[in-house]
This record gives sequence, structure tokens and C-alpha cells, in this order.
Amino acid sequence: MNFPNREIVERVRREYPAGTRVELVRMDDVQAPPIGTRGTVEGVDDTASVMVAWDNGSSLHAIYGEDVVRRIKEDE
Repeated sequence: MNFPNREIVERVRREYPAGTRVELVRMDDVQAPPIGTRGTVEGVDDTASVMVAWDNGSSLHAIYGEDVVRRIKEDE
């Protein structure tokens, strides 16, 4: 696996600061929450994975380059 460089990690951290609400679009993991599950970003680790506290109790990270989450606007 190729790890993202520091610039990518910092860009992802700016895009998904702690407290940001997200929705799961795609995750290839048998333990993944259902598509459409929402959660709150807790941070971004050194591999640019987004650490999410999912509303259903799961805490699986959204892996950079593999999984897809989208930011939720406050009015959604």
C-alpha cells in the first residue's frame, strides 16, 4: 500500500476537521456501516484516513483512496 504524502494528509485534515458531519458513500468492508450512515469526524490520521464516530456506534475509519464519505451541510 502506498501511503499519501504529507501534503495530501494536510489537505484531508483541512477538508474534514474534527466535528464535521459526513455520510458514508462507499466502504468495502464486511463490517462497514450501511451506505448512507452518517457520523461525526473525530480526526484524520497520518495515513489520511478519516476517523469517524458513526451514528450507529461503529468507529471504522474511512480509508484514504479506498472508502468514500461526503460532507453533510448543516441544513441537511
